[in-house]
Amino acid sequence: MPIQKLVLGTAAAIALAALPSAGHDGDDEDHTAGKHAAKGGGGGKKHAFSFLTDTYETERLKTLQVWSQFKDEDLKFRPNKNPKLRTPQEHMIHQSVSEDTWMKKMLEIDAGMPPAPKIENKLEFIKQYAAASGKRLELLRQKPAAWWQEEATFFDVKRPRSWIFLRRLTHSAHHRAQLTVYLRLLDRPLYSTYGPTADTGGLPVNKPKTIYRYDNLEELLSAEQEGGGKEKPLPGPGEKPPTERP
Repeated sequence: MPIQKLVLGTAAAIALAALPSAGHDGDDEDHTAGKHAAKGGGGGKKHAFSFLTDTYETERLKTLQVWSQFKDEDLKFRPNKNPKLRTPQEHMIHQSVSEDTWMKKMLEIDAGMPPAPKIENKLEFIKQYAAASGKRLELLRQKPAAWWQEEATFFDVKRPRSWIFLRRLTHSAHHRAQLTVYLRLLDRPLYSTYGPTADTGGLPVNKPKTIYRYDNLEELLSAEQEGGGKEKPLPGPGEKPPTERP
């Protein structure tokens, strides 16, 4: 059996078992993911691949949460002034354009709007990506299970659409993680992405909290429109080291 069909069959079985609690994004520490999902956007019937759109709903919010933690003066920051490294602004451009290109060319999902904003500041990047990804979410949720199993072109090979979409999710997570490193380099507080950070309480053994900067997309957009700064306070790691190897 081809490996992609084996993977699809296993994923489908797992997804079917999880359908009653599809609001959860699958990470035990991300126990409030259902609350953080954006409202609305698509009304397709639930099926074995619905977990992919449920995941996209929370992943797009996680990306916006990380972006919101930067200040406008941070957007030109280039670590060590190394030309091989993107600035936060260039990361936001890449995320916006790359996701738009993958979705349109590989999956034929077109948000029908420019991927990047005309004015390249933090707020406009957030608003544009929120709108474009929201439209993509709506279109993806209308797709039946059969659509996700059909093959499409992934660069120079053929792969199931579900496989391509999963690669897109991991690609976005990869770049988002790079930006969390930038936040550390800038000495910015780091809120949760999936689970605790050193700023939200440290290691799991210390029973820290998972603290998102904002509870949902509406709160994020409203707060950022007003200039941000209304995020939840963070406790920090306390007296215990935030690493297993201090």
